[in-house]
Amino acid sequence: MSSENSSADDVRQVWDVVVVGAGPAGASAAYAAAVAGRRVLVLEKAELPRYKTCGGGIIGPSRDALPPGFELPLKDRVHAVTFSHNGRFTRTRRSKQMLFGLINRPEFDQQLVEHAQKAGAELRTGVTVQRVEQHGSEVPDRRTVAVVLQGGEVLLARSVVGADGSASRIGAHVGVKVDQVDLGLEAEIPVPETVAEDWKGRVLIDWGPIPGSYGWVFPKGGTLTVGVISARGEGAATKRYLEEFIGRLGLAGFEPSISSGHLTRCRADDSPLSRGRVLVCGDAAGLLEPWTREGISFALRSGRLAGEWAVRIAEAHDAVDTRRQALNYAFAVKAGLGVEMSVGKRLLTAFERRPGLFHAALMAFRPAWKGFKDITRGATSLGEIVRTHPMAQRALTAVDRRPTTSGEVSSSP
Repeated sequence: MSSENSSADDVRQVWDVVVVGAGPAGASAAYAAAVAGRRVLVLEKAELPRYKTCGGGIIGPSRDALPPGFELPLKDRVHAVTFSHNGRFTRTRRSKQMLFGLINRPEFDQQLVEHAQKAGAELRTGVTVQRVEQHGSEVPDRRTVAVVLQGGEVLLARSVVGADGSASRIGAHVGVKVDQVDLGLEAEIPVPETVAEDWKGRVLIDWGPIPGSYGWVFPKGGTLTVGVISARGEGAATKRYLEEFIGRLGLAGFEPSISSGHLTRCRADDSPLSRGRVLVCGDAAGLLEPWTREGISFALRSGRLAGEWAVRIAEAHDAVDTRRQALNYAFAVKAGLGVEMSVGKRLLTAFERRPGLFHAALMAFRPAWKGFKDITRGATSLGEIVRTHPMAQRALTAVDRRPTTSGEVSSSP
């Protein structure tokens, strides 16, 4: 992909699509644009592979959004889930079929980028994007976006996809607005073989003591990924929850290889997904499931859509056509992921008030457990369940309307 191939565009090469960020969203966008035969450049500030704070659960929608021929680097296959309510009322539920898989993000992300490269995308690591410009001296014409790197280098593109994470500079350019910010804390804990064997094929989900919080244990061979998440602003309580959670599990004596934290940001309903020839996807757009804060499937799916529509925007010859394609991208995101997010927000509100009810339903109400299994396996979605099951609609509406009584947040099932 030398500049000679695009000399008609400009003295400098003009890329069809520049993707900022090489996580699941960026790699998916790059792959989608590259398989369409476009000149694609991926910019990543870190050197790959790199660690990301993430449980690493690959549910059905994530698996279904992967490129053809992608072999998941699974560390474990989950057939059982142990649920607890702040360490109490523990019960394990099992499935004959695999519920979901567990991966380590460094190798998963690396593999996604390699698929994009095989499709024709180019990768530059160790570069930081300072800003994008759609007007001004760096922009030769109205069909071009200038991507300005730290140090002053300018790259030109027909379209740009922002996939640079929850603290996205491209998201700031687009004007992304968030209405939910959560703090996730996580520890990667190497354990002896005897301990690892006890967790093999089984995860733990603990509904936590802070409204809307929960913890998890995901086994990955000789390491357990242990984490908790709750609303930002509860930093001290969230840290205390993680410490108590680890202690309760009997893991306090093992030294974590990595301890990390991360803020997840969930978009407001009226938040834009584009500005001119610039699109955002994944965490940069605030796309994740608000209740579970699951983001990998949202990154993969929105990334693929962004890559497909970035190609159309790259081909647009005027502002009207550009705007039309950007609106089509927003419609595609909202029609699928947006519906799931809307249901997830309602579930989070209900869960914050009555976690004990959720726990009891999963323990004793067969349709609730079946719904959990079907969602994780990719047979259905939150939105589909509420849309097609009158009982689910009535239950969610009833919980929406029910007033919270004193002490109900921490009530037992």
